[in-house]
Amino acid sequence: MVRLILCRTTDWLSRLLLDVSPLSYERKRLMIRRMDDSTRSYLAAIGRRGGTKSRRVLNADTARNMVRVREARRAFIRFHASCFWSYRHDLVIGLDDIPWVVEQLMRHGNTTAWRVGRALCR
Repeated sequence: MVRLILCRTTDWLSRLLLDVSPLSYERKRLMIRRMDDSTRSYLAAIGRRGGTKSRRVLNADTARNMVRVREARRAFIRFHASCFWSYRHDLVIGLDDIPWVVEQLMRHGNTTAWRVGRALCR
């Protein structure tokens, strides 16, 4: 009997504190249902166009270069203490900086850094 009272009290308190009552849920459902047909068709058109318009076409070289830049940035962050300690932490690595990153990794890094540098050369 005591548990039942505690559960009801907890349920009542949670509805009061979190404002999660069945009535507020029903009001939200009614607001969604009362949408105009013009609004509904507009949102449907945006949804259809979003999937086709946002897709970009990359050729193989551009995609490969993007991957190399991403891996060079990861290597810069990962080996900053051992290879790039004299450079800023927020240095932006671009496509032109990849040979420099590889050189620093292979010159000042350990075996793992050397292997990452070798993978960036490919």
